[in-house]
Amino acid sequence: MNRVILLLCFSVGLARAHDVITTPITYTREIYRIFQARCFSCHRPNGAAFTLMTYSDARPWAEAIKEEVLARTMPPWGAVKGFGNFRNDQALTPEQLEVIESWADGGVPEGEPTDLPAKAEPTETWPSETLRTAITVSGDFKLARGMTIDGFVPVSVPEKASFQVTAELPDGSVEPLVWFQYYKPQFAHPFLLRAPLALPAGTMIRGVPEEAKIGFALLRNEPASVPHSAHTAARQK
Repeated sequence: MNRVILLLCFSVGLARAHDVITTPITYTREIYRIFQARCFSCHRPNGAAFTLMTYSDARPWAEAIKEEVLARTMPPWGAVKGFGNFRNDQALTPEQLEVIESWADGGVPEGEPTDLPAKAEPTETWPSETLRTAITVSGDFKLARGMTIDGFVPVSVPEKASFQVTAELPDGSVEPLVWFQYYKPQFAHPFLLRAPLALPAGTMIRGVPEEAKIGFALLRNEPASVPHSAHTAARQK
């Protein structure tokens, strides 16, 4: 009986060691490039999370990686993709999600070492730009003067908070700004708009909880035209 159990365990071990490969996607050709562009800032030696910089590092995490990226919890963008349009969006594209899913489900092949791209030293900083915050909003707020914004800075957002921020223009139209989802302050970063957004006087900023603070950043050449701090005491309905 013990011999049968031993043989069964040995067979399972062989099956895991020699996964059936059903995908042309490999770590060295496709997966490494996605990780290099989106993951190595945290997933590296001495980084904020376990390293993914070699195949042997990444292989045990393949299924977990697939589940996390399909759930949109990694990379930690902290907002719903498609609600607002941001030039520094680090969320994976649908095509990248398909590549990772195919690799994880298709046997997790390594590929040829010669397919690896040139290695660049990863940085722990989020791709960013210097922003000048004009106002910090907490609660609903009405703009006394018009302004052109370049992005948003989460000055203070509670752990795992989820809320939508919108701009209700004087003509009644609504502009989606940013939708925070399961936000993690340890991965704080600015949200930089792909195109500047002009908000006229009378615009209502809605959706920021009173316990949160969101900075509205001006274009570099835009003069500050509103008070620096806007809190619920000044809100109007």
